[in-house]
Amino acid sequence: MLNKQPVIAFIGGGNMTQGLISGLINSGINKETLEVSDRNPVKLKEIAKKWGVRAHTSNLEAIRSADLIVLAVKPKDMHDLVIEIREVLQTRQPLILSVAAGIHTNHLEQWLGFHTAIVRAVPNTPALLGVGATGLYANTLVTEEQKNLSESLLRAVGITAWVNHEHEMDSIAALSSSGPAYFFLIMEALQQSAEALGLSNSVARLLTLQTAYGAARMALESNIDLEELKKQVASPDGITESALHILEEGGIRALFNKTLNAAKFRSMEISHLFDIPH
Repeated sequence: MLNKQPVIAFIGGGNMTQGLISGLINSGINKETLEVSDRNPVKLKEIAKKWGVRAHTSNLEAIRSADLIVLAVKPKDMHDLVIEIREVLQTRQPLILSVAAGIHTNHLEQWLGFHTAIVRAVPNTPALLGVGATGLYANTLVTEEQKNLSESLLRAVGITAWVNHEHEMDSIAALSSSGPAYFFLIMEALQQSAEALGLSNSVARLLTLQTAYGAARMALESNIDLEELKKQVASPDGITESALHILEEGGIRALFNKTLNAAKFRSMEISHLFDIPH
């Protein structure tokens, strides 16, 4: 639970915003300190009814007294949003936290026309269930208190990790932001292979998902490194060792190296789309 009750305004009422609101309320935040704005009045009505937060169709109304403003609109809409609210931001200078993919802090500063405290977050979709993994980067104007506020916000929906250099956020996007899809593909492949061995769809699915969940919990809840955990499952000359040999022989490590590099490169490409030509 946060030690203070700051006013937090969310611009954009999508799934990530609703996940964060849910996590904050569950962690003990007073819902009256939460504001949200969105262009869709139907969505706003649903959010207000479900969470009991203040809902606005006006972005300026939502941020008028905010200590922290979460920019949660689509990347293509970010420039126009920043232009719309920059006068208020310059006057009050609250902390800005952006969860928009590909938008760097320098993009926001260029659109604002001035330097201000900005935290950039790269969350992933499991945050919607409260088990997300979020990378965080703060520019040099962010105070320690503001870093703690940002971390408390994102910890309401999972774990957080700070990086010191913004270029590392492309690697985080490749790992944890895209990562759930990698595991879904692996689970899909395992389930299909199990069905080919004769298991029913329901049995193969259940055992695949629970095995993935169990392995993740073992890794998270122990201080044992992954190599040792793997050895604990794979007895010498046993069935697991023979299976792992096939994966290693097939180049699984090199394949994942190529996978993450491709995702990182694409993240960098997308970020460059928002660069202002000199």
